[in-house]
Amino acid sequence: MAVVLLSCLVALLSFVADGAPVGTAIAARGRGHPVPSDVKVFNVLNFGAKPGGKFDCTEAFMKAWNAACHWRGKARLVIPMGTFLTSQTIFQGPCAGPPPITVQVAGTVKADTDVSDFETPEWFSFDHINGLILTGGGTFDGQGAAVWKFNDCSHNSDCQLMPANIKFNHVSNARIRRIHSLNSKAFHILMSFCQNIGARRLSIIAPGDSPNTDGIHISESNSVTISKSMIGTGDDCISIGQGATNITIDGLSCGPGHGISVGSLGKYPDEKDVNKVTVTNCTLTNTQNGVRIKTWPGSPPSHATGFIFQDLIMNNVKNPIIIDQQYCSGSKCSNKPPSRVQVSDVHFRDIRGTSATKVAVNIACSQQFPCQNVELHNINLKYKGPTSSNLPATSSCANAKLGFSGIQNPPPCR
Repeated sequence: MAVVLLSCLVALLSFVADGAPVGTAIAARGRGHPVPSDVKVFNVLNFGAKPGGKFDCTEAFMKAWNAACHWRGKARLVIPMGTFLTSQTIFQGPCAGPPPITVQVAGTVKADTDVSDFETPEWFSFDHINGLILTGGGTFDGQGAAVWKFNDCSHNSDCQLMPANIKFNHVSNARIRRIHSLNSKAFHILMSFCQNIGARRLSIIAPGDSPNTDGIHISESNSVTISKSMIGTGDDCISIGQGATNITIDGLSCGPGHGISVGSLGKYPDEKDVNKVTVTNCTLTNTQNGVRIKTWPGSPPSHATGFIFQDLIMNNVKNPIIIDQQYCSGSKCSNKPPSRVQVSDVHFRDIRGTSATKVAVNIACSQQFPCQNVELHNINLKYKGPTSSNLPATSSCANAKLGFSGIQNPPPCR
């Protein structure tokens, strides 16, 4: 009887691996969840991928994607348990079947460490896709430790960035959940020209001293929600660039890193406006900044408006609340004219915890275009200085129209 059962199981797994639409495709899922009977499974193993982390699986992955994307029915691409090595991998749409197409990553995908193999600065790219689900509990390991030493962006503002782990370009109506990004060479996740993206339960990790390893960078995208995720890297946990609108960040645990940043804005000509950014129910621990808006001096004109930063906990954060319109990184900015990015309608509400620096609230706006309608409501930040220090936290403000209500610790500046 045991032999018969084993034979049946082997036959079932083989049937699933060959792309059969089996309702209980346990092997294809890699996690024991059923696949709907009307979904055809495309397992990368059947397109030549070999686990072990030594065989280049790039071609096999892209063949599997092309087959799934051209299938006119519902499709699921599966990367099963195991370790797979790839170089630059592009999942290109549009796809033929009804949306969404699912990419299920159960195993670990490792990036090639030879950056000369990357024609553009991203490793995994999802491009021009309407309707995408990326899930599965698997890991994208950028193996960034092998190349971080070559990064010169700390002193060169025109540096060439290393490849990002995952890029979403012109992707709409997508759901990303239970994905791990580890040790990216540069940014972990990039979103550009995207629409209606929901990301939740992500884990994004790199050492606190790893260069330019922003967790998620969003630009020229609309309606993006990131929730219930953990990000700890060497740069911004989340950075929001030009052209981002209707961005929601909720339930994020951030640290180490540089905090949650809008910007930097105004570095390049013809940047698009940023508006409607909401950050709620987040905890930041041992980060360089808490919530920050930063713009370059001497910038072209643009607008950044409609920000709500609410219900936030700061644990030993160096700059818990900061607007910096004199931001300058890796280049000489002395004697430049003021920023021409108009910052307005900024609401800091119910923010509490500890500041690692004495100035817990730092609002430094443009002399030419002062910040408009900046609200601070129920701010309770204590200075966590040396053991012998009992100094209170302070505020610093310049070129801003401010409003205060509720608790104000540190005392408000005028």
